[in-house]
Amino acid sequence: MSVRLKLTLSYAGFLMIAGVLLLGAVWVFLLRYVPDRAMLTNPDDRPDGVFPIRSVLLDVFAPRAAAVLAFLLVFGLVGGWILAGRMLAPLTRITDATRTATNGSLSHRIRLPGRRDEFRELADAFDAMLARLEAHVAEQQRFAANASHELRTPLAVSKALLDVARADPDQDAGEVIDRLHAVNTRAIDLTEALLLLSHADQRSFTRGQVDLSLLAEEATETLLPLAEKRGVTVETSGDVTPTLGSHALLLQLTTNLVHNAIVHNLPEQGTVLVETSARPDTVVLTVENTGEKLTPQQASTLTERFQRGTERVHTDHAGVGLGLAIVKTITQAHDGTLTLTPRPDGGIRVTVELAAATSGAG
Repeated sequence: MSVRLKLTLSYAGFLMIAGVLLLGAVWVFLLRYVPDRAMLTNPDDRPDGVFPIRSVLLDVFAPRAAAVLAFLLVFGLVGGWILAGRMLAPLTRITDATRTATNGSLSHRIRLPGRRDEFRELADAFDAMLARLEAHVAEQQRFAANASHELRTPLAVSKALLDVARADPDQDAGEVIDRLHAVNTRAIDLTEALLLLSHADQRSFTRGQVDLSLLAEEATETLLPLAEKRGVTVETSGDVTPTLGSHALLLQLTTNLVHNAIVHNLPEQGTVLVETSARPDTVVLTVENTGEKLTPQQASTLTERFQRGTERVHTDHAGVGLGLAIVKTITQAHDGTLTLTPRPDGGIRVTVELAAATSGAG
């Protein structure tokens, strides 16, 4: 039985029950007081002559009561069918949209009109879910295309190097090995970055109390040789900033921010400032550097996956174009906020805001 038929029968059933109860009330409170035998009265006192008796009233009342009940049954079925159809019309639109989405079309929206009720809230929530799914699928498709392109490049270079070495046995094997090692290292870094992105996207990690200030010190200490090599000064300051999350992922987030700030800096005499601060309900990690001036539009694209500029491709420690994309994914996995703001004098300020850990959390 369909829901519409069930509602129709329910409406009709309740209407019949109400009719029976009404007729029962008429019997209990009216007909029971009618005498069951004839009574003669003085014609002068009462022009009607004879009192009506219960048997006569029942003979007249019963067929008409049955007719009323029959009318109520038909009226309940027809009216219930129409009313149920009108009530379930929004659900039909939601069902059609679900079938459309199941067939792979995520651009369809219900956009249910009318007042805000339970069906309207359900339709709006479904539209919001479709919008998120459409954006996620589009992002995954772009990511898959970019990842396949990025992985194909080192494999093609490796194949070309091997073909050259096979064609020219007298070529210096050491040089070929060094170039293969560099290409292979890049492919491994890219694969590990992709796995890290997948791990963060799925939120399949255990949360524990983590101090961002300690992570900032650890990341700075690890990358200090790179900073000295590039002539960049790194300064770290701030408060104790406890939060709940994955120690490994948040360390990767901090390391990526500091690494990007060092690599994408001035050719010489560059600086990187790493600061942590605690607010009433949140903790903040801020990494800013000197460098070329950026527009807000340029800054907004830096978190896109495989977003790289020319300078990033041709320098050492250029990465694989997933540094800030990983930072964005890890921040979202921890329900945090990532903000990129260009500095007026050049460079960029990156701010990660996470929920503060309660005093009793562990």
